[in-house]
Amino acid sequence: MRPRPTSNEMQAVILAAGKGVRMLPLTKKTPKPLLKIGKRVLLDYTFDALPDEVDEVIMVIGYRGEQIRAYLGTKFRQKKIRYVEQKTLEGTAKALWEAKPLLKGRFPVLMADDIYAREDIERCLRFEQAILVMKSDRVGPGGRVMLDRQGNLQEVIEGTTHPIGSLISANVFVLSSPFFMYPPLKKAADSTEYGLPQTVVELSKDHPVSVVVATRWIKITTPEDLTLAAHQLQGF
Repeated sequence: MRPRPTSNEMQAVILAAGKGVRMLPLTKKTPKPLLKIGKRVLLDYTFDALPDEVDEVIMVIGYRGEQIRAYLGTKFRQKKIRYVEQKTLEGTAKALWEAKPLLKGRFPVLMADDIYAREDIERCLRFEQAILVMKSDRVGPGGRVMLDRQGNLQEVIEGTTHPIGSLISANVFVLSSPFFMYPPLKKAADSTEYGLPQTVVELSKDHPVSVVVATRWIKITTPEDLTLAAHQLQGF
């Protein structure tokens, strides 16, 4: 897909509603996006990745969301902050739908608990629709992104043993209003969660979704990942 210029003003959506069950006991009293890597919380790194043209951030909160409100307030790093609540935690696709009434134009969607590089988000914004992926360096879990003949998104395959070199969804997307024409899809037939990658695949059947390979994606899943991330982030 041909790159497109970005605008000077833009909204972004940050999904921060989950309970962070795999981070227990650290998330017993603290929402995962406010856990610390060194002296900084995860949300600080998320805001580091937002391009300058993002002037408003819509936070989708849920579990202990009042703590996130208290931390960010109504303005954080010169960006206006608005909140919507996901009262029933049914996955990332349903979370994004909560923000629908506030959205206009194109917008990037990021997870509040992973660490991204700003330049990767900027490259995603060059396209009308995009998904950020990371090439795996080991056998492991995730949503494996498959490409069509034009190199755009075709399918996302969930699994636990994708081979080395697979393109794994980093759960960053650039979307716009056509996304909401497609009802949220479940991650799998037996799942209770509705997945954003799976729903974006439906969008891609009518609106090509470009695939951008990340230069950095630090996935925070377990308490041990916080320590590993601190080592990886030295020098940044």
